[in-house]
Amino acid sequence: MKIGFINIPLKEGFSIKSILGFEKTFVNLLLASAILGLLAVFAVGIYSFLVHGHHAYNVTREHPWGLLLAVYIFFVVSSTGLCIIGSLGDVFGFKDYMMISKRAIFGSIVTILAGFAVIIFEIGHPVTMLIYNVLSPGLLSAIWWMGTLYGLYLTFMIIEFYFLLNNDMKKAKIFGLTGLLVGLAAHSNLGSVFGFLNARGISQGVFYPTYFILTAFITGIFLAFIIYGFRYKLDFPDNAKKLLQGLAKIQGLLISILIFFVTWKMLTDIYGGVPGKADTALHILNSTTFQLEVVLAMIIPLLVILKDFGRSPVLLFWASMSGMVGIFFMRYNLVHDTQLKPLMMLKKTEYQLPPTWIDYFPSQAEIFISLGGLGLCLLMYYIGTKAFNLDDETH
Repeated sequence: MKIGFINIPLKEGFSIKSILGFEKTFVNLLLASAILGLLAVFAVGIYSFLVHGHHAYNVTREHPWGLLLAVYIFFVVSSTGLCIIGSLGDVFGFKDYMMISKRAIFGSIVTILAGFAVIIFEIGHPVTMLIYNVLSPGLLSAIWWMGTLYGLYLTFMIIEFYFLLNNDMKKAKIFGLTGLLVGLAAHSNLGSVFGFLNARGISQGVFYPTYFILTAFITGIFLAFIIYGFRYKLDFPDNAKKLLQGLAKIQGLLISILIFFVTWKMLTDIYGGVPGKADTALHILNSTTFQLEVVLAMIIPLLVILKDFGRSPVLLFWASMSGMVGIFFMRYNLVHDTQLKPLMMLKKTEYQLPPTWIDYFPSQAEIFISLGGLGLCLLMYYIGTKAFNLDDETH
C-alpha cells in the first residue's frame, strides 16, 4: 500500500475479509470470543468514566494512584522489553535473533499504544495536557520527561518498523538504536517517578530506575516465548527452538539477578527499623500479592529454566504465562505498596485514631478499562499479523 511517497508492504491478499476469516479452531474461536468480551467491558468502563468521571474510580486523596497506572506501567514495561528483544537482531546483529525482530518491534508498538489507551482515562484533561506539555515543558518534572520520552520512543519504533518491512536494514538499525536508547531512558525515567518520592521511604532511591530496565528485559523474554508459542501452536521449528533456548539462558541469569536485587532491597528497607519504611517492607512481605509476584514471576520460571536450560520450549511457554501474571502483580504491587503508609497521620482525638495502612481495591470501571486495554492490545496484534509479513527472514 502506498500513501504519498511512503510504501507500506502488506501481506498478499490482505483485506477486511482476511481479518474476519480466521481458522475456525477451538483455540481461535476462544481467543476471538475473549477479545470481543474484553472490548465489550472496555466500552462499559469508558461509559462509566464518561458519566461519573473520576468518581467511577476507587482512588482517593490518600491513594491517588490506582489500577490504571499499574496497567499502564505493565504495558510500557512490556513494550520496552520487546524493543530490547527486537534490537538483538537488527541493531546488535545477533543472527539467531533476526527472525523475531519485526514481530517484537511490532509488539512493542502495540503494547505501548494499549498503555496509552488505558492511561488516557486516568488523566483528567489529556488534550490540555498535550498542549501544555509543549507550551510549558516541566524540565524538572520526571512525569513530563516520561510522557515526552515515550512519545519520541513510539515515533522511532514506528519508523524502525517501517524500514524493517521494506528490508532497509541500514536505516532500521539507525532508528532502532535511537529508539532503544530513548526507550531505555524513558523506562528508567519512569522508575525515577517512584525513586524521586522522598516522602515515600519505601520507594525513594536509586533502586527503581535500574530495576525497571532489568524487569523490562525479563518481561520481553516472557513475551517472546508466548508470542512464538501462539505463532507455532507449540510445535516449534528448529530455528525457533534455537532462538528460544538462547533467550531462556539469558532469562535464567536475569531472574537470578532480579531475586538478588529484590532480596537486598527488602533487607535494606527492614534494617534499622526506620519508621514508615521497615514496617511497610514487613507488611509487603506478608502480603499475598507480593508472594504471588515472587512465585509466579521468579521461582516457577527459574526452576523450569534450570530443569534443562531451555531445551523444553513448550514448558517454558507455560512458565512464561505464569511469569506474565506475576509481572502484573509486580506492577500492581509497585503502585499500591508505595501508598500503603499514610503521609500524614490524622489528628488524634478520643473519637478517631490515625490509620495504619491505606486500603484500596479497584472499582468495576478501573477493572473494565484495564481488561479493555488487554483486548485492544490483542486485537491490534492480531490485525498486524494479518496485515504484515512478520516472519519475513530475508533480511
